[in-house]
Amino acid sequence: MTTAGSMSEIVIGPAVVAAVAARAAATTPGVQRLEPGVRGLVSTLMRAGKQRVTNSESASSDGVRVRSTLAGVLSVQVDVVISGERRAAEIGAAVQREVVRAVREQTGEVVDEVSVSILDIEPESR
Repeated sequence: MTTAGSMSEIVIGPAVVAAVAARAAATTPGVQRLEPGVRGLVSTLMRAGKQRVTNSESASSDGVRVRSTLAGVLSVQVDVVISGERRAAEIGAAVQREVVRAVREQTGEVVDEVSVSILDIEPESR
């Protein structure tokens, strides 16, 4: 509760940023799905264990890792599988734009870097 003359601090955790980034990346045209990769699998297992212990459920952020430096710089890593319908570079750039936009709009946080790893390209369906 805030009283006159006092300020409260609002902290947006990395898990929230990751969930917003995951949703933005997954809905970008040309992205088939997010893939956790090896590092992501470890994070997923740790998150699942924490959810069992605390009996809670958080939004999926598989395939997304968020890092924040002491200076407050946010870096997001996204691992995706894309369709073969567009050029990989175009889809990767679109993912970067969508992640930056969505995180800023939904959390107020500024993402300084979005790295997109394209793990696979699925052929076009005929």
